[in-house]
Amino acid sequence: MSIAVEQAYAEVQRVTRERAKNFAYGIMVLPAEKRRAISAVYAFAREVDDVADGDLPLAAKREQLEALRATLDDAAPSSPMAVALADARNRFAIPAEALSALVDGGLQDTEQTRYASFEDLRGYCEKVAGAVGVACVAVYGSDDVERARTLGIALQLINIMRDVAEDWELGRVYLPQDELAQHGVTEDDIAQRRVTPAWRSLMSFQTERARAHLDEGLKLLDTLDRRSALCVSTFAGLYRGQLDRIEANGFDVFGASCRLSTLAKLAVVARGVLR
Repeated sequence: MSIAVEQAYAEVQRVTRERAKNFAYGIMVLPAEKRRAISAVYAFAREVDDVADGDLPLAAKREQLEALRATLDDAAPSSPMAVALADARNRFAIPAEALSALVDGGLQDTEQTRYASFEDLRGYCEKVAGAVGVACVAVYGSDDVERARTLGIALQLINIMRDVAEDWELGRVYLPQDELAQHGVTEDDIAQRRVTPAWRSLMSFQTERARAHLDEGLKLLDTLDRRSALCVSTFAGLYRGQLDRIEANGFDVFGASCRLSTLAKLAVVARGVLR
């Protein structure tokens, strides 16, 4: 491996350690080559997110997102992320379609702020999170693409529940509009951060769906080698812990912290290693 590629991997691993709140704890148990490759995928996804959620005008966001897509076909990549990702794709046959879908998801965030139904939302989740699962499963060494996609969707559903207030500040409501109406929750309730019985009913419904997707997605573990399975079960366990905390907090995702402490995260890792 050339010095340039080594430096590129060092950078994407730094980004993953600093920015990935759950992902980094899972991939620490992987062999070095797989850990570097997953970090490269994460760094690409992170850049897409940063552009989509940033402060640039919409036209500039779309231009930068398409520029990120173009790096997937660049024969001579220059940024650390692009160099690392190109090397990882050569080693593990990470599908370009999955990475391109991430860009599609970022573009969708510049165009759409509401989702009429779960079917509508699921299509978005497949792009921004299911595609990460598909990209990563190539590194783990399994061909169970559907469960990898389902697991990614499960994690995104938990993110959506946890980040309702943050997404509202960005002008977005990911919770399906028909389900808001069915449970008697208005967008003003979200704006005013009201934790009402109707809100708890809505979020309990979201919790059941997320857990069902998580349980189905985790059947992926049966197709993985021990260390890859430990990686996936670790970060899935961290997300499950966040979901449990959301529920224990009475679905108050506005005021109470739903994030796990560093010690709690390390305890999840340790439990997996000691099994």
